Amino acid sequence: MGVTSSPSGQGTQGSARRSPSAALLECLRKNFGERLSTNRAVLLQHGSDESAFAPKPPDAVVFVQSTQETAFVVRACAEERVPIIGFGTGSSVEGHVLAVHGGVCVDFSQMNKVLAIRPSDLTATVEAGVTRHQLSAALAGTGLFFSVDPGADASIGGMVATGASGTNTVRYGTMRENVVNLTVVTAKGDIVRTASRARKSSAGYNLTQIYCGSEGTLGLITEASIRLHPQPETAAAAVVNFPSVRAAVDSVIEAIQLGVPLARAELLDALTIRAVNAHSRTSLFERPTLFLEFVGSKAQIEAQAALMREIADVHGGGSFEWALHPEDRSRLWTPRHHAYFACLQLRAGSRSITTDACVPLSELSACIDETQADIQAHGLLAPILGHVGDGNFHCVVLIDPLDAAQYDAAEAFSRRLVARALRCGGTSTGEHGVGLHKMRYLQDEHGAEGVALMRALKHALDPDDIFNPGKVIPV
Repeated sequence: MGVTSSPSGQGTQGSARRSPSAALLECLRKNFGERLSTNRAVLLQHGSDESAFAPKPPDAVVFVQSTQETAFVVRACAEERVPIIGFGTGSSVEGHVLAVHGGVCVDFSQMNKVLAIRPSDLTATVEAGVTRHQLSAALAGTGLFFSVDPGADASIGGMVATGASGTNTVRYGTMRENVVNLTVVTAKGDIVRTASRARKSSAGYNLTQIYCGSEGTLGLITEASIRLHPQPETAAAAVVNFPSVRAAVDSVIEAIQLGVPLARAELLDALTIRAVNAHSRTSLFERPTLFLEFVGSKAQIEAQAALMREIADVHGGGSFEWALHPEDRSRLWTPRHHAYFACLQLRAGSRSITTDACVPLSELSACIDETQADIQAHGLLAPILGHVGDGNFHCVVLIDPLDAAQYDAAEAFSRRLVARALRCGGTSTGEHGVGLHKMRYLQDEHGAEGVALMRALKHALDPDDIFNPGKVIPV
């Protein structure tokens, strides 16, 4: 069972919709009252994300407030084999939350409590619906911060489910490196804790990592214990432009190879800078640009910055624009965080097919060079930006979602980019996840045997295919 694409960007599936019965809806209404919704607008909101796929609304939305309530919903739906789709904030870009077989959407936005902050352990435990900004507010004054920063104000549960990362990954790692344990509701409605709070364990299989990145297809994550990091003594951010994307990328690669401990290293090409200037009313030079951040003591930062300047000079970099105070750094980084939405405004009414290739650092410059040539050869409007410190870059391919030719051209480009990334020893998705859009590439990346093993795991943990069916693994 595969996904096919229409000019509107809509994914279609081979099997029928599995809607809840009137009796199941009445059961849920009796237990949740107004927290069960079948309102058309609410259903549409929960069947949409930031992808180019057309909406696929569920049949009902339940706003849960506890792990026990989540388990109740799962047990009720499991009796009828009705699909269950977890929903955080809807900021995903690969069709993760689309109810392609109908069913019940479990909205975690009301599970938004920070349950514990343990400064001595450098951990916090949160409910799945806590957003990144809510957690940051709760950590104010503790001297600690949560490092995973995908840009959007995503929920922690959604970030675990997609294995999210972002601008801080080059120094602090992805969501996978920053999760201690999870509370998960299984397909039987059981409640499982995947690990202890200890910093390491050799006790059995690594259940935490099985669920991290599973995109809601193996169970529903209701709580997460996550790693925190001490706020650095000092931080400094800088912006520097280059004559070409290759020059900018090579500067970052050389800096990492020389041991410069970059905290952030973000690339925006000239077209993205143009979009950012228009959206955020900035006046950056419209050239390929690096956004950099250094942390440590004042002396350490000065040494890092001096070496980075030397490297940039060799590659034709311009002068560095520095931001030292927190408010200045925030002002500098805010346009980068808004770059995706800025790019959408380059073509009015457009939607984006957003790619997410990730390759070894040694292959990054050549891969981006080939990608730029591909964009130019096919006349696409596709800004490039990315977390080049970890080999991950995105192309925001802008299309009219109702134009079949544009859609087909963007999809063809996406296929060529994935093939290029795999040829370089990379992956089809570094952080966005598989969802609907990347399913077709899993066998190319992992081989038939690898996909078969994933399918066996899916069948073992979700034998009736009730958790987010039609995503990640065709069953």
